[in-house]
Amino acid sequence: MLEKLEWLEKTTWAVGIRQSLWLYPALEIIHIVGIVMLVGAAFVFDLRLLGYSKNLPVNGLARHLLPWSQRGLILIIPSGILLFITNAKALGTDFTFWLKMALLVVAALNVFVFHQFIFKRASNTQSTQELPVSSKLSALVSIIIWIAVIACGRLLAY
Repeated sequence: MLEKLEWLEKTTWAVGIRQSLWLYPALEIIHIVGIVMLVGAAFVFDLRLLGYSKNLPVNGLARHLLPWSQRGLILIIPSGILLFITNAKALGTDFTFWLKMALLVVAALNVFVFHQFIFKRASNTQSTQELPVSSKLSALVSIIIWIAVIACGRLLAY
């Protein structure tokens, strides 16, 4: 594993990013903008599921916000990979990094379960009706997981 991580750090891309005055900071900015898009939209949607802004229909809010989360992923994934390869050996052996990856898997599973099983019922709910407990639980899990992912990302910088 260590040999593969060292190899990643020595790739032309990783070396180029590390040696560039502006490329690494630009990737960090892109990564953070993607996080804002994904997590910001998810938080607003999760807050609606928890009962805030009941005048907004869940289905309409989903159609508006969730594409922004998907666009955020388009920024996060490639920039995250490029940031990782510049410091692959240190990150690949860091507990906090792997905790962050595990939390991202949990977040993805939560999204999958929500959209495959819970949202179909919740999206038919009128804006004035109470949402199922499963929707609220999924929203609470989402908020907690995203806060933990962000915390891990910040802890990696120190």
